Amino acid sequence: MAHEEAIKPAAVQYAPAPATPVGNPVPLGLFGFGTATFVLSCLNAGIFGLSVTTPPNIVIGIAIFYGGIAQILASMWAFKAGSTFAATAFGSYGSFWLSYAVILIPWFGVLDSYTGYERDVGSALGVFILGFAIFSFLMWFATLRTNIALSALFVFLTITFTLLSIAEFKRADGLKWKRAGGFFGIFTAINAWYVALAGLLTHETAPFTLPLGPLTKTH
Repeated sequence: MAHEEAIKPAAVQYAPAPATPVGNPVPLGLFGFGTATFVLSCLNAGIFGLSVTTPPNIVIGIAIFYGGIAQILASMWAFKAGSTFAATAFGSYGSFWLSYAVILIPWFGVLDSYTGYERDVGSALGVFILGFAIFSFLMWFATLRTNIALSALFVFLTITFTLLSIAEFKRADGLKWKRAGGFFGIFTAINAWYVALAGLLTHETAPFTLPLGPLTKTH
């Protein structure tokens, strides 16, 4: 018996595969969010030769690919990198942009389904946007120990969604609310771009960096 045990091959042990490093997905997600927000907000604010009543169809492409798909991808990479906050934010706002694009695309028939109930469209869109206003407010609590710029981003975003929700509920009487939401949306986009650029610029890649505030902890 001892002889048989002696000739058994030793168990082969394999070293664990080295972890594949994951780059920082936050700048991609923030740039996608900020750029899509900027385009739509310019329409809502009625600037650059646009009117507050200009159809938002030009937003569809950027809403799907940059605001939507790019943020969803950033969300998955953020989960891989261990950032639950970034993953939740990008996944949620990416879903917002995709669902908003679905509403605008005639093929899906979302708005056409309200035939005969046209006066309910505003309330339906108002509830849709209000849901994301509440979500943004809840996410703001998770930024209080991160940095000032990121916390301010969610304050601006909550205000933007709230104003646009009011505009939809008021419909014809809500143009001033829509315009106000557009301008707050532009502030939100600029804030998102700042945070994204602060995460992108490093001492290895740029001659300068951007401060995020007294607290620079990320999670």
